[in-house]
Amino acid sequence: MLDAVLEWRIACANNSAIGSCSQREGILRTSGKQISAKSKSVSHPGKVSQKEREVAEQLFHKKYEDLGEREKKVNRHLAERTHIAKNTSQEFAEQMTFGQRIADRVAAFGGSWAFISLFGGVLLFWVLLNSFLLLEINRTFDPYPYILLNLVLSMLAAIQAPVILMSQNRQAQRDRLDAEHDYEVNLKAELEIMALHQKIDLLREKQWSDLVAIQQEQLKLLSQLTEDAKKTQ
Repeated sequence: MLDAVLEWRIACANNSAIGSCSQREGILRTSGKQISAKSKSVSHPGKVSQKEREVAEQLFHKKYEDLGEREKKVNRHLAERTHIAKNTSQEFAEQMTFGQRIADRVAAFGGSWAFISLFGGVLLFWVLLNSFLLLEINRTFDPYPYILLNLVLSMLAAIQAPVILMSQNRQAQRDRLDAEHDYEVNLKAELEIMALHQKIDLLREKQWSDLVAIQQEQLKLLSQLTEDAKKTQ
């Protein structure tokens, strides 16, 4: 910007329109000041602004370096006046893989009444079929005590149990993320309320001081009126 001003001065020295040159130079200087001010106000990633340090000392009563990661995140949102709430369920669902989605569906179906009814029907059909074959042809493919059925149930349980555990672990992780996010939202709300209380207290103190000043002024006026009344008597 300084180079532009110098070039404009050299160009103006060769021309006669001094008034327009001075106006143009003033415009360049003001625009340069505005650009520099904006560049100072922009917060660079990884750098802590003075506003963040002031908010940390005023609300957390700590230095910025002594705050935890979540406290720093809340402090940044407070300094920038931005919201912190977000849809954690949607973000968590977007990060899930295809296998994880299948595991959740298998776990959801395995813990439903539809699965219990279907599985009970299969067991009943298995027992009735073997009983019918035993009565008709005196032979069965899985005689009592249904060893083949026990093998199928064991294999199903061996496959289903890890899938359900995977789904439960993801649910626990999701609950932990929700709890951490709730902590951040609650902490920010609490600090915002504390800041509002401080502002209200400052306004009340200012109003009290203004009322005291008005009362003192009224007392002065009353004393002057009484003195004037005594002098006229």
